[in-house]
Amino acid sequence: MASPRDIRKLALLALYQLDSRAGDDAEAIRESLDDVLTLEEEGLSFSDIKLDFTAGERDKAFALASKAYAHREIADVELNELSVDWTVTRMPVVDRSILRMAHYEMTAMPDSKPKAAVNEAVELAKAFSTKNSPGFVNGILDKVLKRVLAKANAATE
Repeated sequence: MASPRDIRKLALLALYQLDSRAGDDAEAIRESLDDVLTLEEEGLSFSDIKLDFTAGERDKAFALASKAYAHREIADVELNELSVDWTVTRMPVVDRSILRMAHYEMTAMPDSKPKAAVNEAVELAKAFSTKNSPGFVNGILDKVLKRVLAKANAATE
């Protein structure tokens, strides 16, 4: 059974591909998630090296990526507003993908835990991006988190 972090890693891989291909060839991108051994050989490590994702887990990862990609215009508006000196189009594709996925989880998934989404995004940045990326990702998502929590508090009053 795959951990939520492993599913996010697969989702990040799919979202990166969707972004790089401008959303084209979604079926081929989904199929690319089927070969975990090749993914391991290419450096994508999972919590259990013998992990064999179920079709449902691969579908869940692809669904998360697809929904985050569809949500990208909404995410990009807020990310551009909150990012100092870096427009979304200037960000490395990996960082942009991580931010978009976390933004989607924090703002559009009703059962999500926003703080957990921030932590997971930082861990993905540590694993797959530059040495400065975890701080960059954390800084932007912390601002998103404050907005999400303020909105939730206002809704309960």
